[in-house]
Amino acid sequence: MLDVGKWPVFALLPPEELRLIRQACVFGSAANEALYVTVNDEVFALGTNCSGCLGLGDLQSTIEPRRIDVLCGKKIVSLSYGTGPHVVIATADGEVFAWGHNGYSQLGNGTTNHGLTPALVSTNLISKRVTEVACGSHHTIALTSDGEVYAWGYNNSGQVGSGSTANQPTPRRVSSCLQNKVVYNIACGQLCSMAVLDNGEIYGWGYNCNGQLGLGNNGNQQTPCRIAALQGVNIVQVACGYAHTLALTDEGFVYAWGANSYGQLGTGNKSNQALPILINTDKERMVEVAACHTSHTSAAKTQSGQVLMWGQCRGQAVSSPHLTHFSSTDDVFACFATPAVTWHLLSVDGDDYLTVAQSLKKEFDSPEISDLKFLVDGKCIYVHKALLKIRCEHFRALLNETDEDVIEIHQFSYLVYRAFLEYLYTDNINLPPEDAIGLLDLASFYRETRLKRLCQETIKRGISEENAITLLSAAVKYEARDLEEFCFKFCVNHLTAVTQTQAFGDMDHDLLKNFISKASRYGAFKN
Repeated sequence: MLDVGKWPVFALLPPEELRLIRQACVFGSAANEALYVTVNDEVFALGTNCSGCLGLGDLQSTIEPRRIDVLCGKKIVSLSYGTGPHVVIATADGEVFAWGHNGYSQLGNGTTNHGLTPALVSTNLISKRVTEVACGSHHTIALTSDGEVYAWGYNNSGQVGSGSTANQPTPRRVSSCLQNKVVYNIACGQLCSMAVLDNGEIYGWGYNCNGQLGLGNNGNQQTPCRIAALQGVNIVQVACGYAHTLALTDEGFVYAWGANSYGQLGTGNKSNQALPILINTDKERMVEVAACHTSHTSAAKTQSGQVLMWGQCRGQAVSSPHLTHFSSTDDVFACFATPAVTWHLLSVDGDDYLTVAQSLKKEFDSPEISDLKFLVDGKCIYVHKALLKIRCEHFRALLNETDEDVIEIHQFSYLVYRAFLEYLYTDNINLPPEDAIGLLDLASFYRETRLKRLCQETIKRGISEENAITLLSAAVKYEARDLEEFCFKFCVNHLTAVTQTQAFGDMDHDLLKNFISKASRYGAFKN
């Protein structure tokens, strides 16, 4: 569970109030302002209230939480803030609200008057559904559900992407070379903007004097430019610090570029990099990168749950990724960033009481009140007949025909069968990709459609050049069409490396023939 108590601004809240918090954001020049959402979907704010950034309708600071009535029930899905500060949110309905500092029209309402209460940003967005927002120092960008990017506010370096350096008073679509392209993820540095496309390409625009656009030069860009140095590399997430950028690939590698005076690129030195450079993370697969435009701190999380940090860490310059004991990248920013703000909207899980789902999870493989055990590879797995009947048609039929208290399983391994039974208790699977292939086999055998889909998602997240052919073969064998297409595209995107693996050399003749034929139609062998 994320502990918002790590942020001092929450220190005076009583435990019973802390337990109600489900989302939170800490911001401000000294991490002295905060917003949070409760389990009842009520929104509260506290702190110094610079420029009316708490959205309370006045400029009064408050050490005790005050409710923001207009936001209650809105269901916030994305939140970002500037250094004014100004605050922007996107709701589950796709609406955008903004408030706070507006000296550069970063609220998108056509004026430069500060906004004391949250106001709907409507110009050019009224028929759009916004899914993500990102703020730089004094500009804002928004991503829509159809992959379009809109931008407004401060534009001295071209960070709005309009082709000029005039401030943009209302939302304007960022087109240029993003026209007819689908954007998947966005982020902002202080004075620059970044966008990741659904095809893995990454574009940047705005201020570039530290090389933070990754273009190999230091010239500002007034329209989006593709980072050509990452040609052939598929980016899935981007995060921006004050003047540096981190990008995560589909294989779990991290690239960094831009300012490096605090070691925030993790290269082992303090030299700026105008081109993306691959960070050494000891071959650990990364699943998340984290940075914030207010600081020079970087963090990343591995597939196994370990958290690394580097850059400016409480005044120290840490120039190489450092392994921490933290369980989330959020903890890095709470404890080591300056200011100690949140790098994104926190989601906080409550633990004040066990839900039905939590209670079932707790009883899985516990012999205390179990009335049935499976014996697999000589090991016992303890379960409950009633739950298995409710959750699985196969077990409903099987257990109606037998009164046995012990059932032996020979067709599947202990690891796979235990994961299957655990899924029936939790709705989740917890297996590495290679083992998920065995679970995919079981899901196909038992006709568990949802489990089959979850296995495919697990396999997708763990695909690499080494195992791509193995996973493709499994997808074909078990008729997992979506997974097959995903693995095939990955193999084509990494064709040179994949064809040099042992798995490719051992590939089934018919599968190899079909792969080459399909790859040829896909254009993989064109110069």
